[in-house]
This record gives sequence, structure tokens and C-alpha cells, in this order.
Amino acid sequence: MIELKKDSLVFTFPEVHPGARLTLDFQRTLRIPDDGKDYALPPGLGRFPIRHVDDLASRIPETWVRRGGVLLPMFQSEAMWLNFDCAYVRDQGEYPFAIKIATGKVNAVTGDDWMDKLHRRPQDYLVAPEQPWLDGYCVEKGFIRQFVAMPLGTGYTAEEQITGKAVHGGLQVIVYPMKREVFERRFPKKKVYARMSAIQFSEAMPSAPMEMGLAPGGRMRQEIYEDPFAFNDWDRKHASRCFVHIANSLVWRSVTGEEPPTVPPTAREYTNAGLPWFDYYAESPAIEGGKKLGGLKSIARIGREKGDVPLPENESVTPNLNVNLRKGLKPDQVREGQF
Repeated sequence: MIELKKDSLVFTFPEVHPGARLTLDFQRTLRIPDDGKDYALPPGLGRFPIRHVDDLASRIPETWVRRGGVLLPMFQSEAMWLNFDCAYVRDQGEYPFAIKIATGKVNAVTGDDWMDKLHRRPQDYLVAPEQPWLDGYCVEKGFIRQFVAMPLGTGYTAEEQITGKAVHGGLQVIVYPMKREVFERRFPKKKVYARMSAIQFSEAMPSAPMEMGLAPGGRMRQEIYEDPFAFNDWDRKHASRCFVHIANSLVWRSVTGEEPPTVPPTAREYTNAGLPWFDYYAESPAIEGGKKLGGLKSIARIGREKGDVPLPENESVTPNLNVNLRKGLKPDQVREGQF
């Protein structure tokens, strides 16, 4: 079952285990420069507001109603990252999940077409709680390209670059729990380290395109970790999936009657304010990037080829405050920060 609670998707599998619960947040963040440089993790700026598609059925395209799911707004001046929070089962640990993420029905880990089933070789899914978050497309080992919203049909999205078509847009997710008997046997003792929010910001049908897709933005250092469990540990008979539609600010205002969140700061504004960027370290081995995703062109590169400027305010920055999360620490060791 999937529920929408406080702008988060909550996946529960009571038929598998009473503690099998995963909370998925869609976090706003600033768009890192798309300039050929590799950047650390930008901050979380709060959750995107999310609404049920069914509540807006009379004001949205029929295809959105047919796909079901939820709707959220995005500015082209911002980016998105996904935060995974596994429920803690008392005296045992966090309940593990296998999670597949796609944009425009293109797998964000491998670049392959969407399939409900899990595949181990190559691994086409993430494992939580080992993977605390995902910021973009896994283009090579240790690096992703940030999820940035672009209008579907303009040629920038990963879907259009890989399939040659602009059909689906949005973001798709499917979640599989670990088998109960496996969880009871393994008693995982992992920890999830919450990503830090460094700054808090307040939170007639338009002619603009209705559907938004996600496209590859700037490069960021981030590893996608190998599945530490056996493939048969996953309960592949029980799964829940959700289609997350993305609307631009004008469409959001028109169909919901609500104002979208305020425009986030640019990378330059954020850096000039002396605020921190983050690096996260874990001992888990990482998977290779998807070959198809490695061939994606960034938004800025396509813009140059078109003679267009799709990303205003794309200046390079040099972060002057990097916070290293978990580097050189034992699993249970507390990190001593600045006072």
C-alpha cells in the first residue's frame, strides 16, 4: 500500500512484516552548475509539495488520471533528490528495501527501459538503508548527473535522448521489501544518516507544456552501492509502484489553486553566503554507471548545440565550506563538527 503523508510517499507491506515501511521524500535543492566540473552534495531545501492526482482529475490530462499517482511542482531553476527512510524495527534494525527509480520510464541506474522486475546483473535498483539518497542519473562509478526538470518535448530529457520519444515524463518508482524470514534471520544493524538542510526557505490553464520530464544536469560525486544481500532475499511477489507527475509552476498554480514553493537560490548565491556543501562516505562497494546513461548529453551541452540557453545563471562556483559526512569514522562513531 502507498499513502501520501506530509508530502512524503509511505510504502507499507503489512502482509510481509508489520515493520516493513519505507518513506520516500522528494527534496528540493539548488541546481549545481552544469560546467564540466564535479561538485559535492548540495543541501536539502525542504520537501516538494505533493498532491493526489485523483483530487485534480477534472483539471489535468486524461493520461495523468489513467496513470494515477501523485503530482509535484518544479522550477527549471531547481533540482531534486530523493531521500529514503526505512522504518526501524525495535531490537532488530531498519527494514531493508530494493527500490527502482526511473524518469520517463528510463531506469536512473542503468539507462534501460522500465521493467517492474528486479535484475542483479547489472543491478538496476538501489538498496535502502545502505543508499540514503539519490540525486540523479548514475553516469559512471562514483558520479551522477543531477535530476533537473525540463519541458517534455524539447529534447533535453533522458527519456528523449535514450528513446527518441517524449511520451511519459515524470518519475516512476517501485519498491520491494525484504522477505520476512530473511529479515528475521539477518537482523540488520545499519544506520541512516539524515542529510542536512543548510538553509530554510519559505515555502486559466497556462500555454506552457503540461508535462515535465527530468534531464541530466551538473555532475556530482555520489556512489550507488552494490546490493549487500542475496538476490533471493527480496520479496519479489510483493511490490508497490507509483507514477510521480511533474508540473511547472504555472501548471501547478492552475490545477491546484496553490502557489508553488519560492524559487531556490542559485549555486552562486548559496556559495557566496558561506553555506556548506556535503560529501558522504561509506565503506560499501559501488556499482558501475549505466553505459546508456554515460552517453547522455547534459542540458548545457544540448543547449550549446541548439544555440539555446536553457539554464540561466549557470556560473561555476568554488565551494568554500565542505562538510565531510562519515569520512574515516567507524559505523557507530559520532562525528565531531564545528562549534
